Amino acid sequence: MLAALASYCDAKHVSGEWWVRIEDVDGGREARGAAEDILQTLHRYGFRWDVEAPRQSTRSARYQQALEALIANGCVYPCTCSRQRLQHAPLGASGERVYPGYCRPALGTTFSFDDHKTAAWRLRVPPCVPSAPRRFTDFVQGEQTQNLSDECGDFILKRRDGFYAYHLAVVVDDIDQGITDIVRGADLLALTPRHLWLYECLGYPPPRYAHIPIAVTSDGQKLSKQTRAPALPENPLLALLAAWRFLAQAQPPQSFSTPAAFWEWAIAHWNPNAIPRVAALPIPLDAI
Repeated sequence: MLAALASYCDAKHVSGEWWVRIEDVDGGREARGAAEDILQTLHRYGFRWDVEAPRQSTRSARYQQALEALIANGCVYPCTCSRQRLQHAPLGASGERVYPGYCRPALGTTFSFDDHKTAAWRLRVPPCVPSAPRRFTDFVQGEQTQNLSDECGDFILKRRDGFYAYHLAVVVDDIDQGITDIVRGADLLALTPRHLWLYECLGYPPPRYAHIPIAVTSDGQKLSKQTRAPALPENPLLALLAAWRFLAQAQPPQSFSTPAAFWEWAIAHWNPNAIPRVAALPIPLDAI
């Protein structure tokens, strides 16, 4: 709800379009009917998207096309490492395993996808200057720096089981849809340098990013079903106003009788500069 409200207001405040996408690239993990429930809830809460919501599960051919272009350019390579082989790989600053490069070939080596259909495919992180950090400015979180070699190493774009990785799917989708601005939770901030590098490898300019704080429990866990977060209330205005307050926006001078009345006021008074420049904020469960 937080990312949806922030991105919706951010787009509509400047008369932009707001698009919804069903990110079900790993179809085996999606509960039956979950996507439809999400769309129905968004509609009930007054969100109106400008184009029909595409599903990643229908775009495998496009992701494969992008992958094969990267293979042809020498940007990716097949990897047959098992989880067991990688379980002792070094940890990066974020606690993620850093790929040691076991399958990384010499520069200039090329491969055929047809000869390696059962392998995973990894994207090389910047090979020429591996110690050079990736830098970008996030509209909310400010200047960001990350060394991909130290944080994650070469990362997977297609898994051995045939599923495309989130990184490849979202970047290709953003390119094809012409996305100019991305507003999402700060739990994805650490992944952004990978996406920026992938944009560069594919030869496209990246969008602008704004990562809003995520809501956490009093002990610092992300608010979710696993942390017993309550379901969204039947009255949409309760959740919309709670999200509005969480993002430190101006107090409305009046109450609202409908979500449409809230949106009209909120879009006009949206102030992205007021969003707290932190990665996470606690939220009392009874505030939702």
